[in-house]
Amino acid sequence: QLTLAEFIVSGAYGRHVRSMRQRYRRRRDELVTALRQRAPGIRVAGMAAGLQAVLELPRGTESSVVQAAARQGLAVRGLTQFGYEVADCGWQFPERDALVVNYAAPSDSAWAGALDALCRVMP
Repeated sequence: QLTLAEFIVSGAYGRHVRSMRQRYRRRRDELVTALRQRAPGIRVAGMAAGLQAVLELPRGTESSVVQAAARQGLAVRGLTQFGYEVADCGWQFPERDALVVNYAAPSDSAWAGALDALCRVMP
């Protein structure tokens, strides 16, 4: 607790948050630009914030893209894995094919390669 308090009081925490915010914004921008150039049929959905992006895919391609990504060493998830249970209704799943991509996960040295591999597996 004392270390965290010093981290906050010294201003280091604020600098760290600003630095991470810039890094992740840059990565998201790079993801959007790369997809626009190399996979123009793929739309990045959702807010331009956070650590993940949802990539909308053509209908019927989610499973094959997830498998192709895994073969490239990428750990992406299909949106269908984010279903939820509703009382008296059973499981509800998204009605679109999409990938959930955590662009914060790769190290700085692995980011360019991961982005290239992701673009290669897009339909």
